[in-house]
Amino acid sequence: MKKSLFLYVFIILVLMNIFTYMFYSKQVAFEEGRYEKVTNKLKEDVSLLTTKLNDANYFSLEKNENAQNYFDATSSEKAIQYEKLIPSVTEKLLDFNSNVKGNPYVGQDKIGENKFIINKVKILNHRWIIADFSDGDIWGEVLLKYFVNDDESISFEVNQSLLYPKQ
Repeated sequence: MKKSLFLYVFIILVLMNIFTYMFYSKQVAFEEGRYEKVTNKLKEDVSLLTTKLNDANYFSLEKNENAQNYFDATSSEKAIQYEKLIPSVTEKLLDFNSNVKGNPYVGQDKIGENKFIINKVKILNHRWIIADFSDGDIWGEVLLKYFVNDDESISFEVNQSLLYPKQ
């Protein structure tokens, strides 16, 4: 009786070890397969987002070599680095937000109590800027021309402005 009890316990332990080994080996293979799928999906997502970002930045001074060359070729002794120009132009344009009547380069007169100020600026190339503006209630966009003068000052000119209807 004692011998058969030990035999049954031994067989049960061997079977438990076999099942445990099979379970964990399959689990490792399953986790590795899942890891590969997730990794491939993330690589595809990164590739897709990179493509979308490149498409979105197509109209951007940072990516437009022709516009960058415009600043290098204008005069040989005074080349302007576009990396320094972008924050400088943006800062100059946003400085006009402190005007009491609002930013004069939004192309719109003050409608209500609040003044129009520029919120976001995107420099498209060596000549054009698109900007988003609002007074907190009404939103719009403006297309601007900008010029870098010989004394390295920057001047702006409103080309076209639009207001979105209130919702």
